[in-house]
Amino acid sequence: MHFIESKNGLDSQPVKLSYCDYGRGKPVVLIHGWPMSKEMWEYQFEPLVNAGLRVIAYDRRGFGKSDKPWDGYNYDTLAGDLKSLLEQLDLNDVTLVGFSMGGGEVARYFSKYGGKRVSKAILVSSVLPCMQKKPGNEKGVPKDQFDAMLKQLDNDRAGFLEEFGRHFFGVNLLNHRISSGSLESYRMLCSFGSSRAIKECLNAFAFTDFREDLSSIHVPTLVIHGKEDAIVPVEFSSDKAVHMIQDYQYIKYDDAPHGLFFTHKQWLNRDIISFITKGRLEDFPEDTALFPANESLSPFTKISGALDIIPENRF
Repeated sequence: MHFIESKNGLDSQPVKLSYCDYGRGKPVVLIHGWPMSKEMWEYQFEPLVNAGLRVIAYDRRGFGKSDKPWDGYNYDTLAGDLKSLLEQLDLNDVTLVGFSMGGGEVARYFSKYGGKRVSKAILVSSVLPCMQKKPGNEKGVPKDQFDAMLKQLDNDRAGFLEEFGRHFFGVNLLNHRISSGSLESYRMLCSFGSSRAIKECLNAFAFTDFREDLSSIHVPTLVIHGKEDAIVPVEFSSDKAVHMIQDYQYIKYDDAPHGLFFTHKQWLNRDIISFITKGRLEDFPEDTALFPANESLSPFTKISGALDIIPENRF
């Protein structure tokens, strides 16, 4: 087990962050979503390493095997933790991959530290640019909905995580893209986060406005989102965020839920590898397999460039 130490909290006490480091080649840093841990990237590790990449993933403070301090869950501190990881491992020419809440760390790292050591960014199911409903963001989530989530966490954290997981992976009467065993496995990952960290990080991604941070992202950026995302609906997140980024490629998976790192793992892995190694997205062959393996490939939307929008197509 590997750790780095970060001194970014209010009391400057070092916090140990657990990380894994696989493969050799150009470094890719995977930043997990809320309220999981680095193990959520299980189905990305091997494909990325096999593609000749060095893959690093770490547990956010308060989650997984990292230390669980009482405070320090704002995005300035979390971006500082990311900075500590990049510096202590002496990583350069890095691609940052931020999933959901992790997109906030990517954006804040650019605005606070100028994106030092980073050459590309990938935002997956990201909370950017602003989750909360407020003036100028009328389609956001009302504050009382986040307050209700906090109350549920206080009353029955395990029960909340179980129900949250179903929405996270788009489980309903018609869609079962994840087995009960895998659903339980991911719930267990969430349960390893401290109750304090889970609630404080919810506040962080719910009420942080990243609209100014996004303009600081000056490297080629791939944005991926699912059209059926019920946790972070694409209409008020990535659809808006891309127009605040200087150089982007944007792809939407037609039937993907929030947890597309599992349900659409083949698509995601291929897009990440293609973007990092070639700087562009490639066509999917007709026989590309999805989970479950007998399902056919659905169309998806590709949008590219800071100004030009390409209509929906198969490419």
